[in-house]
Amino acid sequence: MESRVLLRAPVTGVPQLRRPIGAIHRQLSTASSFTAFAKPIGSIGEGGNLISGRQLRPILLLDSSPEKREILKPVRAAAAAGGDSAGETKAGFLGKYPWLVTGFFFFMWYFLNVIFNILNKKIYNYFPYPYFVSAVHLCVGVVYCLLSWSVGLPKRAPIDSNLLKVLIPVAVCHAIGHITSNVSFAAVAVSFTHTIKALEPFFNASASQFLLGQSIPITLWLSLAPVVLGVAMASLTELSFNWLGFISAMISNISFTYRSIFSKKAMTDMDSTNVYAYISIIALIVCIPPAIIVEGPQLLKHGFSDAIAKVGMTKFISDLFWVGMFYHLYNQLATNTLERVAPLTHAVGNVLKRVFVIGFSIVIFGNKISTQTGIGTGIAIAGVALYSIIKAKIEEDKKKGKTA
Repeated sequence: MESRVLLRAPVTGVPQLRRPIGAIHRQLSTASSFTAFAKPIGSIGEGGNLISGRQLRPILLLDSSPEKREILKPVRAAAAAGGDSAGETKAGFLGKYPWLVTGFFFFMWYFLNVIFNILNKKIYNYFPYPYFVSAVHLCVGVVYCLLSWSVGLPKRAPIDSNLLKVLIPVAVCHAIGHITSNVSFAAVAVSFTHTIKALEPFFNASASQFLLGQSIPITLWLSLAPVVLGVAMASLTELSFNWLGFISAMISNISFTYRSIFSKKAMTDMDSTNVYAYISIIALIVCIPPAIIVEGPQLLKHGFSDAIAKVGMTKFISDLFWVGMFYHLYNQLATNTLERVAPLTHAVGNVLKRVFVIGFSIVIFGNKISTQTGIGTGIAIAGVALYSIIKAKIEEDKKKGKTA
């Protein structure tokens, strides 16, 4: 019956086909009374018409005779032309200038990261509870992911026990690294924490060489020398230095190094947005117990009341909400940016991001730094840039060798 409905449906823009289609209909139709009321829905695609939500292809319904196939050629040609023009329209301006989209991703990545670091430090100035704040960061992100899944943006990817087993170590390292980073942020200047965290490539190289047994080129080791030297110089004369902030930042480096190792073992076909959502959920579960054990009694005794007395309930809650949103979004933007650019571009962008954060934090908070600390920070950042460029080129050469 569907074939009869289709064949009586008028084909807009192709009037010369009415008579031949009518002739074919007279040969095949046995119930024309129903077709008189049938109206086509939608547009033509591949020679078919959309009836009641289903696209039918008359080439599959008619005889395979050459004469009847000739009838459909103009329709199929018109459909193909319409599809091409629609694709061009969809691509539009963004398809013509993809660098604008990439630039927007970089801008938002930097912007969100700088805002997060500034707001995060402002919260610690009146609410010095990094374990609790770390859990809030992840909690806001998890709520955001659940709401996104509920509306299908993105569609939630299913997870099984095997994938869960490989994601748990990644999430645990992510949680530990996140907590210790925030302990350091709360204890010392933001610029100093980021200077120490510039040592992360050194720990990555060490783990690859001595734990994974991978051979690290001598050029990479040499590029790490200025990183170590710069961090040492900056630490010796840092005015806000204390051992809690320094050791916490170092533990964060180690944790994120192990996260990278476990991430390589947890390679999956799932998209990055869903992977990060699942990691955030598991990491939140890991963060809640230490927040309750370490800071729970103090929070109930005077932590919350002191913060509310200083800034008010509304500002306190809004600060916690927005710092969590900025944390989640800048991490997601970093992942999305990596998917759009080459490793070398992303590596350089990551170094520049750290420069932006250090610079803005010094300006916003008016942190006084010694000349030696400034020089040491500059040397460390330059070393990270050199390391990132060399490593990215080595990875690109490996990929080219595999494809050759």
